[in-house]
Amino acid sequence: MKTAIRCCVGIVLSLLFLHPADNAYAQGVAVGPDGKPIQQSFALPYAFYNEKFGAAAGFAYGASGFPQPQATMLVTGMGGTEGSGMLFFIGNNLQVPHLSRVFVDPVFSAGYFSDNISYVSGKTKYAGQRAGSNDSDPKNYIIGDGMDNYARAKFKYLLPIGTGEDTIISQYRFDRGLLVSGAQGGQSWNPFESGKSYLELRPFWRSLEVDGKYGDYETKTNGVDFSIFWDNRDLPANPSVGNSIRLMASRDFGFFDSSTSWTSLYTELDKYFSFGSSERFRQRVLALNFWTSYSPSWDHRPDGTIDHAPPPYTGSSLGGLWRMRAFPSQRFNDQAAIYYCAELRLIPEWNPFEHWAWLQRHLGVQWIQVVPFVEVGRVASEYDLERLNSDMKWDAGLGLRFLAKGLVLRIDSAYSDEGIGVQMMISQPFQW
Repeated sequence: MKTAIRCCVGIVLSLLFLHPADNAYAQGVAVGPDGKPIQQSFALPYAFYNEKFGAAAGFAYGASGFPQPQATMLVTGMGGTEGSGMLFFIGNNLQVPHLSRVFVDPVFSAGYFSDNISYVSGKTKYAGQRAGSNDSDPKNYIIGDGMDNYARAKFKYLLPIGTGEDTIISQYRFDRGLLVSGAQGGQSWNPFESGKSYLELRPFWRSLEVDGKYGDYETKTNGVDFSIFWDNRDLPANPSVGNSIRLMASRDFGFFDSSTSWTSLYTELDKYFSFGSSERFRQRVLALNFWTSYSPSWDHRPDGTIDHAPPPYTGSSLGGLWRMRAFPSQRFNDQAAIYYCAELRLIPEWNPFEHWAWLQRHLGVQWIQVVPFVEVGRVASEYDLERLNSDMKWDAGLGLRFLAKGLVLRIDSAYSDEGIGVQMMISQPFQW
């Protein structure tokens, strides 16, 4: 059995409890007893080791509540002995001046990585087998050094319905990290009465190059995501009740330097059931998630090649940080996909960080969360529910999550018949 440790910038910062990049509270702020927003910032060097970077070092600067009370920003740069290096910037929930209902989330990353793995066909040993398909060999990938650069910016318009009719930026009050007042959703199944609803538009661009032993791979894509999102959860960072749904369409029109044009459609639903507290646990929540994807633009040619397909890192893809966490990133990718997950999120009364005052001053861990979970999913070359729900891949695992400085940090370990995967990132895994 092999243990694969998958890495991204989130791993580094999560391990150091330093990542304020994603605003845990959506369009909301955490306020203190005096009703004023809680602000935090840091500027710190860090060091780490992993397969892609080797021994590495970096520097990060981040701030929450800046330049606006509901906003967060982070910039970091890192480099390692294996030749990998990257620069990363992200901002969240920046309110557009004079447009109080419009927010923007910009992201930019530029990096050079050694031993990049891409599940695309190229190895002659697997000629005739499509890499990334449901029955493909786990070693059917190409690996090599190369650049991976991307940029995107999500523009979000808060509709004047439900909670969003009167409350644009929510105010949350907490007791040791658990919500006491200010819930933005979960009161009903009617979006005109409960929750916040958004129209979202996200222009994107990405360029990936792999100079591999078994073949080179290069793909460039640019386009726009269009989505409708109803967030009916009481607290987006760590929901205990409510639900949310996102309907999204992604389109690369083939303009500029795009490798090809393509279209993908997505639907994601999640639902939360609270079992309340007990003698040992402050909070017990059952979290359920459903996600499905389909690319209608795929053109299956008679010679077996495919045109107008999205890159493997987008579209109908399973594996990595968010779905099927025992598998490598984009381990499975095809024209269609389906995915189900159940998590039992338990927050015990016990918090070991409360006994380490010197460490707690820097980390500010308000709770830890133990999360057993199970996932099933599969990809297919057509959208057929009977086929998608048969011969499915599965994994089961255990997560350990922390609320540190107002942000949820997670370490998930899962087992499948292909081995063990460890994923580390900010945020709960649903509706990322």
